[in-house]
Amino acid sequence: MVDAVLVPMDGSEMSERALEYALEVFPDADITALHVVGEPSPMWARATGIALADDIEASAREHAEEVFERAREIAADADDVELDTRVALGHPVRAIVDRAADYETVVIGSHGGNVADRIFVGNVAEKVFRRSPVPVVVVR
Repeated sequence: MVDAVLVPMDGSEMSERALEYALEVFPDADITALHVVGEPSPMWARATGIALADDIEASAREHAEEVFERAREIAADADDVELDTRVALGHPVRAIVDRAADYETVVIGSHGGNVADRIFVGNVAEKVFRRSPVPVVVVR
């Protein structure tokens, strides 16, 4: 039985599918949605804005709230599960792998929602899969 599941969420359809999967397959587990902000990426403008804010952590939490609102909606549809949310700053792969040790399983979407992510065929998911200290489920 899995008691703790980490679900990285970037606001993409695939990350939402990963959360839905985790809620369905691990209904009794404590599920944490993790949103990572900070490193240069296709969201460069937002990352720069966060980096230049007076309070970087507060700015990152504010940025993540839109993703978490959607995550809470999905969790509410699954028998009103209470969803824990966490924000990490830095490189997505590193942040996810670092946090993974505190969980029994990571459930991650196969790729993000933009064209660049599709070209790289889930570069973050692949690296997390290879480096995670715990089992990883990749959801398509």
